[in-house]
Amino acid sequence: MHDYVVRELPVLVEAHFPASDKRGISGHSMGGHGALVCALRNPGRYQSVSAFSPINNPMDCPWGQKAFSRYLGEERSKWREWDACVLISEASEKLPLLVDQGDRDDFLATQLKPEALQQAAKAANHPLQLRLQPGYDHSYFFIASFIEDHLRHHDRALLG
Repeated sequence: MHDYVVRELPVLVEAHFPASDKRGISGHSMGGHGALVCALRNPGRYQSVSAFSPINNPMDCPWGQKAFSRYLGEERSKWREWDACVLISEASEKLPLLVDQGDRDDFLATQLKPEALQQAAKAANHPLQLRLQPGYDHSYFFIASFIEDHLRHHDRALLG
């Protein structure tokens, strides 16, 4: 999926639509983690990145450990290149990150762990705007409530 999103999809879009080579990436939940990983692993490829309720530190959560062991094998050192918290510490590019998280998300404490991303960004002096939104959960209503902010974030980076 990484190669498709990072390489194949942009070629298709740019071949069939009046698009420039300026790119932003965003996602929700595991897709939010994917957006962070795609941007962090590919410096210069994206001008903006944002995420809603991303799984921030999959090496240290039950879902991530289950998925990584099945997709990447049991050797945990191989997992590092797919964990946003690790990638932030090694990032050569300091692309500003916008992350929104609902404080009523059932996955907040056990799976999403936004505090891990915040700590990693702070330690690496990586720009992160992490917003904990009161009363919101993991739903699409949450995304719909804050999507304009994310579009403006991308607009500033891509057009501003």
